[in-house]
Amino acid sequence: MLIARRVALAATLIGALASSLFLPATANAQAGRPSCRTVDSAPLDREQARTADPRTAALTERAGFGDFVRRFPGALCTARTAAEAERLVDAWGEALWRAGVGRAQGHRSGGGQLGGGRPGGGLPGGDLPAPDDRPLYWTRVAMTVQLSRWQPDFSIDAAALRQRFEDASRGLADNGFTGRPGVRRILVSGFDPFGLDAEPRRANPSGSAALQLNGRRITLADGTPAEIRAVLLPVRYGDFDRGIVERAFGPRLAPGPRSADLITTISQGYPGLFTLEAWAGRARSADPYPDNTGALSGGTREHPVTAPGMGPGAEFIATSLPTGTMTAVQQPYPVRLNTTVTEIPAGADRPVDRADGPTPGARAVAGGGGGYLSNEVAYRTNRLRLELAPQLPGGHLHTPVLTGLPEQPDQLTGPVFEQNEAAITAEILAVLRNTVPAADAGRADEHRAG
Repeated sequence: MLIARRVALAATLIGALASSLFLPATANAQAGRPSCRTVDSAPLDREQARTADPRTAALTERAGFGDFVRRFPGALCTARTAAEAERLVDAWGEALWRAGVGRAQGHRSGGGQLGGGRPGGGLPGGDLPAPDDRPLYWTRVAMTVQLSRWQPDFSIDAAALRQRFEDASRGLADNGFTGRPGVRRILVSGFDPFGLDAEPRRANPSGSAALQLNGRRITLADGTPAEIRAVLLPVRYGDFDRGIVERAFGPRLAPGPRSADLITTISQGYPGLFTLEAWAGRARSADPYPDNTGALSGGTREHPVTAPGMGPGAEFIATSLPTGTMTAVQQPYPVRLNTTVTEIPAGADRPVDRADGPTPGARAVAGGGGGYLSNEVAYRTNRLRLELAPQLPGGHLHTPVLTGLPEQPDQLTGPVFEQNEAAITAEILAVLRNTVPAADAGRADEHRAG
């Protein structure tokens, strides 16, 4: 299936681009081609508007991803129908994902660029450290700007096209397990950088780890071989409302030889330590902290809300990961099981922090990971796990905060930053190697407060 899909995508691109190799950088250069119209004044969301900062373009260029941005508008010009446009954004999104994964894993071509005016001609090089997750992020955002400015002479669903491109460039498509017998299958997710208004140079160690681990074969602590697959999720409430988590995890939880054997979502959490979250809460309650587009959830500590599109489930869901073996890893950062929650107890109207998990009948305010999207991804994936594969281990891992950016705002990276990023990913891998059941594994209380 995967081979057939890649052949079909390649054929689509070759057919679409055969007459227009090495297209110019902007669609406007092709005079008289109504399908190449762009509107530079098209409204941008807050995330896209940050591409005006020249450091974001530098992160793309210095990773060798510049040709994705330069050639994407010309590629869009080759589409003659809505169906062709869909296939084209799928192909470019998948090519961007493969380039991001390849670069993060050190499979670089020393500056080789896209060949023949289409994706897939060569892996990028550049002088930024290979594991850096920021080039993929900012290249994707820049390409969505171009997609939003494109006005073809046929009808398109712009929101649906962007979703297709986003999904493909985040590992949701053409990124399944191989299904080799005897190989355990581990599915993880990471997040985009966030908090970018305060510091646009920020990275996310969970995203870096996802790129470095996708497709990797490892040996677990009990000697079992395992394969890791990863997806990268946006820090945007709207995408969660529209089901990106369920699209990412649902197909890999469905029964079959290529379904996951274990899932864990990963996000950046607390300074100086890893935490395994014992409980995920159903509510959003992080306002006034915004997402990457500046949107708020509508939920606060005093007045939590349930996210749109959330399926039925308990107020809190317990992790089923083998936390005892996973917390055996303690270097260079300690790994702790976090059993705290915030709830509104049954019959009460004010939130209460609890160190030992929820009480029966309580309303969720925050899980161990808070009331933001890191908690929500844990809840959504484990709610889905209980629906589709209840025997499966699943939970959430918070990484330490990634620090070490140089004080000079024009410097994109530095040795301390790179060392910290590498150390976090190495410990994530060590924790994943310990995802094996043991007599003393110790899981969070299986009680689910409803």
